[in-house]
Amino acid sequence: MKKFFNLILKTMLPIALGAVILWWIYRDFDFTQVSAVVCNEMNLWWFALSTFFGVMSHVIRGWRWLLTLEPLGYKPRCSNCVYAIFIAYGANLVVPRVGEVSRCAVLDRCDGVPFIQSLGTVVAERLIDTIMVLTLVVAALTLQWKIFYTFFVEAGGGSNDTQLFSSITNIGITLASVTAIALFAYLIIKKMALLKKLKSILCRFWEGVMALSKMKNFKLFFIETVGIWFCYFMQFYLCFFCFPFSSGLSIAAGLLLFVAGSVAVVVPTPNGAGPWHFAIISMMVLYGVTQSDAGMFALIVHTSQTALVAILGVIGLMMVKTDKKKINV
Repeated sequence: MKKFFNLILKTMLPIALGAVILWWIYRDFDFTQVSAVVCNEMNLWWFALSTFFGVMSHVIRGWRWLLTLEPLGYKPRCSNCVYAIFIAYGANLVVPRVGEVSRCAVLDRCDGVPFIQSLGTVVAERLIDTIMVLTLVVAALTLQWKIFYTFFVEAGGGSNDTQLFSSITNIGITLASVTAIALFAYLIIKKMALLKKLKSILCRFWEGVMALSKMKNFKLFFIETVGIWFCYFMQFYLCFFCFPFSSGLSIAAGLLLFVAGSVAVVVPTPNGAGPWHFAIISMMVLYGVTQSDAGMFALIVHTSQTALVAILGVIGLMMVKTDKKKINV
């Protein structure tokens, strides 16, 4: 019964939270306009270039993972590292935060890299990525503090009585998101507490975490880390040029919106669905984009990026299975 409850908590609750937030945001949205905008207004060349950067962010992440595994004495095939990343992000669409476990399982099965040690390298990577996000946050706030402050005030309740209902909604979405993050953080900490009881496993896990300090080519690791986040940013920013109503937004505005979206996806919903839309729409409105156009942008961009992640996940699974069959033969 406990396992069933945990399964429901990990799968259904994130989906339900994202669905409720999306329903509220788009409850008055005219979805009949979407096809018209995509067919008649959307610049598909910019969209194709954005998609290229989206794919490359995953590929470079796979290359970077290979660097962190080398100090442990393991040299899995580069292609399998990339496919594992594809699968990981695809898995996150089904169960948020399960991707890290999935990609370690792929390498364990395909190249014999011990699961616990590879998981340690993933944790080390995430720590570096957290530093990158914090750096981007500082840069974005420095460049666009007034816009962020306005967003923060409105999301926190605002002071305009005419916007009371909207403010209450903003508070509700914010509290729901923070609660979901806290709940999943608790579950992760609880699992870590169980790991501490298994000293041999914990030692191998820590060995993976410390792999970064033993890397011979840390310069390449740094370059690839910057490359990953550059690709993430370009995938998002280039979408501005896909639509007439957002093409005039500055690169500084793009950075602030990108940071807001990156923070929003921390909320455990499928690919940040709901909180990401809320953050992007609220920010775009502050830059003068209409509520309807901002909603259109968020809907199309997030849906297309989620579809890309799903497609890459399927490709990763197919390639791994095909490669496994060749080895068995």
